[in-house]
Amino acid sequence: MTAGRPGHDAGPEGPDAHGTYGADGAFVAAVDGLADPLNDPLPGGHTSPWFRSDTVPAAEPAAPSSYVDGYAAHQGPQQPQGAPNEWYDPAGYQRDWYGPQEPSARIAPAAPATQAGEWAPAPGPASAPGLPAEPRTEVIGVVGTAGAAGGEPAEPRTEVIARVPADPEPAPDPAASPDHAPAPPPGGRAERRRAAKGRGRRRPAPVPEPAAPAAAPMSRVEARRAARAAKDSPAVVASRAVGEVFISLGVLMLLFVTYQLWWTNIRADQIAGKETNRIQDQWANGDRKPGVFAPGEGFAIMHIPKLDVVAPIAEGIDKEKVLDRGMIGHYGEGKLKTAMPSDKQGNFSVAGHRNTHGEPFRYINKLSPGDPIVVETRDAYYTYEMANILPQTSPSNISVIEPIPVGSGFTKPGRYLTLTTCTPEFTSTYRLIVWGKMVDERPRSDGKPDALVG
Repeated sequence: MTAGRPGHDAGPEGPDAHGTYGADGAFVAAVDGLADPLNDPLPGGHTSPWFRSDTVPAAEPAAPSSYVDGYAAHQGPQQPQGAPNEWYDPAGYQRDWYGPQEPSARIAPAAPATQAGEWAPAPGPASAPGLPAEPRTEVIGVVGTAGAAGGEPAEPRTEVIARVPADPEPAPDPAASPDHAPAPPPGGRAERRRAAKGRGRRRPAPVPEPAAPAAAPMSRVEARRAARAAKDSPAVVASRAVGEVFISLGVLMLLFVTYQLWWTNIRADQIAGKETNRIQDQWANGDRKPGVFAPGEGFAIMHIPKLDVVAPIAEGIDKEKVLDRGMIGHYGEGKLKTAMPSDKQGNFSVAGHRNTHGEPFRYINKLSPGDPIVVETRDAYYTYEMANILPQTSPSNISVIEPIPVGSGFTKPGRYLTLTTCTPEFTSTYRLIVWGKMVDERPRSDGKPDALVG
């Protein structure tokens, strides 16, 4: 498919002995005359799907040549004069494969060729990015014209066969991506075919499983046996009862502990506060005169500034009437009778709870020698200084409240103070003793002592 080469143009018969490829229709006839074993199995057949006889232009008369005559001898019967020759129809090719084309897809003017026998694409405007591509002109071949007079070499010319539209870049299809591509069925080609054939078929409905046969009714004896088996054994019933008892006792113990450690203090503080206010009101009104007090009757107020304790002092050490109500009890009955603060000589001894029920003496073990303890009465303030402490002794040891207490370090009569409480905490196994000695007696008319003012 090249122009006339020097080796073939000149020969013993002259430059036009076999004709030239530049003759009108000669090149096309030579190409179409080639027998294709795949598309043209029979001589003279037209199996090309793009052949259109109505688009073939009329053949122009060409100079006779022995080459043309020899070529035509192999083409079978000659066609009538003026009949159209075979023609490759590019428009039909485009129409069959791409559908009807726009009017712009027409034959464009020829593009100059650089050299004979070379392929040269036709220049065309470049498409801007994002815009549809412009149709391009494709040069099929370069053919030469007939030789000029005088044996001069033929001038090559370019013949534009068709203008093929540019192939648009296909848009990416998300469904065709590797992530979305359906996986081929496993197995060989036969299995894939069977899978493809069965895609459109309906799936068979699931076969319901047969229902289990109904159980036969039990007899009366069997029903009684089943009822007895369903009942709990006596051991199970007893264990449940024991468990419920333990749970109930645990709940009751928890409630009792809460009552003892929390509620009794709240209730005792309320009672002790009311008794303190009542005693102070009596002193203010002058209704109370010094004398003998009834058991459970309040007559004085004790102040321990270091422990921030202010509690009423009542006659007696009765647990329910005095101690459990948050008050401090005075040993004033029977063999345990002790002196009063106003006495010129003796040991003023009192008792109080260390835990629960107001716990006024809970931290008396933290007192140090010299710490003041003030007893307030209707007529005067009596100030004592802490002198000594006995961490633990038996509850039956009453010598600690004698006029000259044993173990206190006092050796001669005087005006003393003794505080007693239970120890260790939350028990009543032993007694904790604290002693003090009076250092000041101040009438109420003179005002509060320095220990209460500071």
